Amino acid sequence: MSVTTGLFYIFSAVLLVAAFQVITAKNPVHAALFLVLTFFQAAMIWMLLKAEFLSITLVLVYVGAVMVLFLFVVMMMDVNVENLRHGFWRHFPFAAIVGVIIALEMAAVLMGGFRMVDPVATVAASGQIAPVSNTRELGKLMFTQYLYPLEVAAAILLVAMIAAIALTLRARKDSKYVSPGDQVRVKSRDRMVVVKMAATQVAPEAQAVTEPEVK
Repeated sequence: MSVTTGLFYIFSAVLLVAAFQVITAKNPVHAALFLVLTFFQAAMIWMLLKAEFLSITLVLVYVGAVMVLFLFVVMMMDVNVENLRHGFWRHFPFAAIVGVIIALEMAAVLMGGFRMVDPVATVAASGQIAPVSNTRELGKLMFTQYLYPLEVAAAILLVAMIAAIALTLRARKDSKYVSPGDQVRVKSRDRMVVVKMAATQVAPEAQAVTEPEVK
């Protein structure tokens, strides 16, 4: 057994254990942390398969952004764990059957995807064999052959982001709000008003108290 094969089995075992803990953990925060561990192990497996770009993307996007946001949301919400786990074991057999079917289908489709192959190499102009960067080749494909699908996906994500902001935007009665239109239309003379006031004088009552009585 080679070192790569041994690391693959180690990462796969940790991934399966962490994934099982995600669905069995009683605390939602613990489940989110186990999901982060699952993503890390999947990234390591992709690194062994020489898919460096996908591995780094999984860590940066899912672990660094999505899961951190999800973890903050779970920690800020008052989640009733008992209500979430109500009827769990009653539906567990059906869920287990569906999970086994999905796992078998994925294993049948990806059977040949985990076979180790030699690194792809090309012949340079000088006649020497030069290694090919997976990230560079993936970038060429994304911005040449798959440019229009990439732009469509970016537009869909932008619309989804705007829709999420619009759905969660709620006007609160106790919050102070200033219209941006009013801020733009304001004039310099409206920002400060000079008021002319008389010179400060001592009040008559205070002057009578401070001055001594003359007999």
